[in-house]
Amino acid sequence: MAEIVAIKPALAEGPVVARLDKGVLRLTLANPPANALSLAVMAALTAELDRARDDKSIRVVILSSSEKVFCAGHDLKEMTAHRADADRGRAFFEKTFAACATLMQAIVRLPKPVIAEVDGLATAAGLQLVASCDLAIASHEATFCTPGVNIGLFCSTPMVALSRNVSRKHAMEMLLTGETIDAATAKEFGLINRVVPREYLNQIVTKYAQTIASKSSLVVKTGKEAFYEQAEMGLADAYAYTGRVMVENMLARDAEEGIGAFIGKRKPEWPEE
Repeated sequence: MAEIVAIKPALAEGPVVARLDKGVLRLTLANPPANALSLAVMAALTAELDRARDDKSIRVVILSSSEKVFCAGHDLKEMTAHRADADRGRAFFEKTFAACATLMQAIVRLPKPVIAEVDGLATAAGLQLVASCDLAIASHEATFCTPGVNIGLFCSTPMVALSRNVSRKHAMEMLLTGETIDAATAKEFGLINRVVPREYLNQIVTKYAQTIASKSSLVVKTGKEAFYEQAEMGLADAYAYTGRVMVENMLARDAEEGIGAFIGKRKPEWPEE
């Protein structure tokens, strides 16, 4: 079982709490009662990811929550309040969904892996948040849904991340029924990687993060970027692109050191960036 790691004092307080320990940045949603993605929360998350991108001491990011609900999606009360605007809320709605798209793409484009630690309900844009992460590990108590169809608002933007994680049939099942699935079903669908007991969730996610953090940051960055780039290409283009990536990777000092260490049967010492 993974060892429990000491958590350093928070770097910042607010709707998102940031803590850095041994190269792992933990971003905890702290917007009670349901960790809704208000504009303030999305701005805070995006700002933390932007800082993580440029901070060489950060090698892996974990997204977690402090409430029973991992994330309830967009703040519907905040959005509804703007129906009284002269444009019936159009400008605010456009701003909200643009901010959400920026956040989700920031996760995908971050040159460092992002792991979702899910304990509780992840619904609508909250599920989108989970699906946008590179890895997702959930407790047995975690649940997932895209319930927009139940309230007259189809989960069109969550659909983007969802449909890139699970099969079309499974995605449409969730989107059309709006029903909640349990963690075991989410794993079966391919939405999450593992289901673990709640009492070990934090330890196991931290262990995953530390394992990844021990790898060459250059190689991890190269691999993550290439993964998402090739996924949008046709087969021939994907092979041509990844072939070029492999050549550049082979020429990097990290590959020279790593392969040399493997042949020499020793532990690699990754060059400093």
